[in-house]
This record gives sequence, structure tokens and C-alpha cells, in this order.
Amino acid sequence: MFYVFDHPVVAANIVGDPWPLEMRLVAGVIHQVDIVFQEGCDHLVKVQIWQAGHQVWPTNRLKAFEGNATAISFREFYELGEGTSTLTALIWGDGTDLARVVIQIGVLPKRIIQPLSFDELLAAAAGIE
Repeated sequence: MFYVFDHPVVAANIVGDPWPLEMRLVAGVIHQVDIVFQEGCDHLVKVQIWQAGHQVWPTNRLKAFEGNATAISFREFYELGEGTSTLTALIWGDGTDLARVVIQIGVLPKRIIQPLSFDELLAAAAGIE
């Protein structure tokens, strides 16, 4: 499953008051993340992705993705359990109306991405049922 979320960055979305874009997902494993900065973002639009008060991406705390006519795309293995499947993108600019940011997130059930647990793999290798 792929989810798509977007937000137009407006003058009110500044660093002290970023737009909190709530992204509700199903439980599973996030395997792909794309953040698309449309033409006109001019590296002035910033995006951070959080879960329950913890910054998830970018990994280095208090930093943010930015770009212009750019897609930041990466593979991931980030597990979302039942009841913990909401992420929040904080989006802000420099106080002027700028272009749209699009966030795309791919989620699959864990059994699809990792069909066997480590213990099951060891048992299969050893011929134990």
C-alpha cells in the first residue's frame, strides 16, 4: 500500500509554528518514503517526520529535509504496530507562500517483507520443525 499526503506551504507555516500534517497509516512495515518538494520550494521549505514525540526522519535530531523540484526517496524498514501507526510531518517555510510538499509512504505487512523470523530461519536451516 502507498499513502500520499500533501500540503501547500503558506506564509503562516514558519519554524515557530509548523503545519502538523497527520499521516494515518495501517500497522505494518514502512518500506519506502518519498518527500517531493515541488518547483518553487527553493530550499526554503523544511520537513521533519515524527512519531509520538520522537523525530523519525531525518535521523539526526532537529535537522530537516529541504529541496526544490526535488524528490528525496529512501528505502526503510520501520515497523508500525497496532495503535502506533500515525506519523506527523512538521512542515514550514520562511514566511511566504511557497509550493506544495508531497509525502508518499509505502507500507506492507511484516509477513510480506520478512516472511520468517530469525528463529524460524535458524530452525529451517537446522532442519527442525
